[in-house]
Amino acid sequence: MIVGLTGGIGSGKSAAAAQFAALGTPVIDVDVISHQLTAAGQPAVLAIARELGNDMLNADGSLNRAAVRSKVFEDAVARQQLEGILHPAIYEEAQRQLQEVGNTAPYCIIVVPLLFESERYQPLIDRSLLIDCEESVQIARTMQRSQMSEMEVKNIMAAQLSRETRRQLANDIISNNGSLDELQKNVIAFHQKYINPCIVSN
Repeated sequence: MIVGLTGGIGSGKSAAAAQFAALGTPVIDVDVISHQLTAAGQPAVLAIARELGNDMLNADGSLNRAAVRSKVFEDAVARQQLEGILHPAIYEEAQRQLQEVGNTAPYCIIVVPLLFESERYQPLIDRSLLIDCEESVQIARTMQRSQMSEMEVKNIMAAQLSRETRRQLANDIISNNGSLDELQKNVIAFHQKYINPCIVSN
């Protein structure tokens, strides 16, 4: 079984994925793949520089994520160009990793931040698991983690599906407003559920 793990910015997707991995679950994270594909010298980085300009790169030749984020939020055409380069490459690598996992575990997790915004990954998954939290918690976590301003975080949130819509679309939901210990308890509960597919129900 393939479980698509998703959630808004600052919801705790990475923390939840790490706890699933600690339980022995194979985890594929499209953000990790994205970072790998945008390292210095990678073909995707060179293509982005050609399309959006060399100022999108850091001094070492890797992708300057802050510069790219700023540009694509202001320029819809640039955003389409970026997505046209990165998204197919990320998807292809995610598929390759899924094939590698095969039947080595009862289930695996694929972390896709924009799972519900894009139809690309829907055919791959059997269930969706939403890591959910209050919007105020999202903002506070992201500001602390990424040194963004409140307005920058809110702009990113506005570009994503609403919390209510994600909750309606998800098969399963983990509430993550509290501590890491509370998150771990919820992850363990869903782990037990997913390793026994006969008890999984819509």
